[in-house]
Amino acid sequence: MAAERDLAALLRHMKPELRPGIFVFCTIAPNERIPAALDPLLMFREREGTTLVILREEAEAAGLRYAFASRLITLTVHSALDAVGFLAAITARLAETGICVNAVSAYHHDHLFVPADRADEALMLLGDMSVAKRP
Repeated sequence: MAAERDLAALLRHMKPELRPGIFVFCTIAPNERIPAALDPLLMFREREGTTLVILREEAEAAGLRYAFASRLITLTVHSALDAVGFLAAITARLAETGICVNAVSAYHHDHLFVPADRADEALMLLGDMSVAKRP
């Protein structure tokens, strides 16, 4: 299936899914190796250090400090990396209700990290957005 670029189609077919687990954001020093026991879902290198997004229990077992206990919502539509306005529409809708989001675009899908205690509400709002775009 080709990646979708049309905003209306992206919203209509986004089919948000809540992934199991509580994810947290950690950082390690720029030259530090990632502990072998960790299995990061996401890793991003910045000048200040390497950000790891991992399951909370992994962070606690490794003794890592962490921030932002979140749940992961995957938008299962195959979105094009150059699609315009998709994440803007979604993050704006979540912002209207005071739900913060850390969005990550990967090759096939967009992924949203939302506060763990508001994940069900975020999932409902996204589902409502998708239904509202159906003909």
